[in-house]
Formats: sequence, C-alpha cells, structure tokens
Amino acid sequence: MSDEILPAKELLDFMVANAIYPMYSKKGKVYLRCSKKGLLTEERANDIVLQLNINTADECEKLRGKIKRMVAERKSTRPIKEWVKEERPREMLVQLGAENLPLAKLLAIILRTGKEGMSAEELARTLLNRFGSLRGIDSAPISEISKIDGIGLAKAVQIKAALELGKRFFKEKAETKKKLNKPDDVIGYVSEYYAPYLRDKQKEVFIVILLDIKNKPIGNVEISKGSVNATVVDPKEIVKAASLKSASSVILVHNHPSGETTPSSEDVELTSRISYACDLVGVNVLDHIIVGKNQGDFYSFAREGLIFN
Repeated sequence: MSDEILPAKELLDFMVANAIYPMYSKKGKVYLRCSKKGLLTEERANDIVLQLNINTADECEKLRGKIKRMVAERKSTRPIKEWVKEERPREMLVQLGAENLPLAKLLAIILRTGKEGMSAEELARTLLNRFGSLRGIDSAPISEISKIDGIGLAKAVQIKAALELGKRFFKEKAETKKKLNKPDDVIGYVSEYYAPYLRDKQKEVFIVILLDIKNKPIGNVEISKGSVNATVVDPKEIVKAASLKSASSVILVHNHPSGETTPSSEDVELTSRISYACDLVGVNVLDHIIVGKNQGDFYSFAREGLIFN
C-alpha cells in the first residue's frame, strides 16, 4: 500500500480484499485487525483509522459488518486462490489440522476447483445440501453426483475415491485384530470391515467370515444378494466355502435395509439350518451379526443367546 491517501471507495476495497476489520477496544480506541501478517505497519494502520473517520463503537461495528458482508460476497464469486491466505482450505488444513476443518472445506480440497462464479468451497456446500451428508454422497451413484453443475464425471470420481479410501482405512484397522472370541470382538470387527459397505445397501447381502483354529479371520465370501426383505442362502455354499479354506469356524453377517436389526423368524430358522450343516463337517458357527442403518446398530445372535458355542 502506498503512502498516499486512498479515496473512500479504494480504501474500502483494499480492506475487503485483505479482510481488514475495524475494532473498538475497551479503552475506547479504534484499531485494525488484519488477517495478513506484516501487511500494515502501526503507522499505516493509524493512517487508515484516521481516513475512516469513525469514532464510536456503533460506527465501528457498522463498518465491520459491511466489510464482512463484502468479504463473504467476494469469496463466493472469486476462486479460492484469491482468498486471504488464512481462509484458504489447504492452508487452513496445514495450520489447524484436517480434524479441525469444516466438512465443506475438506470437500473443497478434494474438488480442487469450482466453476465460474462459484468457488470450490461453495460447490462443496452445494453438494452437501443436495445429498445431505457424506453418507448420502457415498450412497449416490456417480451418474447422479456428476449431474450437479460444476461437478462432472472427473470430480464425482475424485469424491468416490476419497470416500472409498476412508472405508479401506477402517478395513485395515479391522485386519489388525488377532482373534474374535467374544460377541463384542465380532461386532467391532464387522463394524469396521463390513458395516461401511452394508449400511446403505438397498438389498440384503449375506456374507460369511471364515476363521482359523485361533478364531482369526482368514477370508470372507459373499454368499448371496437378495431382495429388500430377504436373501436366498444355501447352507451347502457356506460349508463348501469353509472347506475350501480349511476354516475351523465361521461368522455369518447380513444387513437389513429397513434398518431394523431384530432378526425375523426366517433369520432364526436359517441360522439354525446353517449351524446344523456346519456342525456335520466340524465347523463352528461363532455368531450371526445383523447390520442396521446407523453406527452401533448391530444384533449379535451369540450375545442374545441364540447361538451356543
């Protein structure tokens, strides 16, 4: 900024561009708060305060409110690279840590760019408003996400890849578990390894986890996909899968698209038939887990006393 006095409009534009806000101290003094360190010397800040010609707390608050509104309008129509550094998502992540960033800023980093007249962060908010949550975005097909103006196929694929990385992270955590001896062990494993994929399925999916003699997972097999209400499961397929892997025991897992985890009479009867078939070949059924809609929505047959080991 030069030493010459700026006209009123240029001064206001300068303050908006650099997010400079007039503040009123407890001692009755007007001063400036600037997001860019080193931009203003004390002398230059005092010169600007004189140019502003504001002397009361009310005058200070009104001008600050006006500048904030103009900064917000500027952000919504300018690319992120032109924002003040401290408000850019990437710089904020480096400075504050990813865990402290709002969801829209995290999505903006993944999107990288917006569209004409809309920043990446505004585009991220549009995406969240359209689908309601990350879970809603994850459930939506790529074709639906890419219909949003400014997203397109490339950005939709980027989003899906990022969400899948999150699921894979939880799967890696689950794979470090050594043994699944108790119902809580089983529920914890299913919660991390399978639930992110099963919670929002529109049809029932039936999976069998295969375990070795120490109750450590050695594989899994998707036995069937069914309708909204049921799957068709042949106990012989489960026995075959266990035999091929030389599994000593199995855990049954399936989802209820309705979200209700209470087993149906068909679920109980099927579990009994599978247990009987597995017992004939020396394979133990440790548990049967029903996955619901939300985190923590699980039903364990073993915990409820419907399976005895």
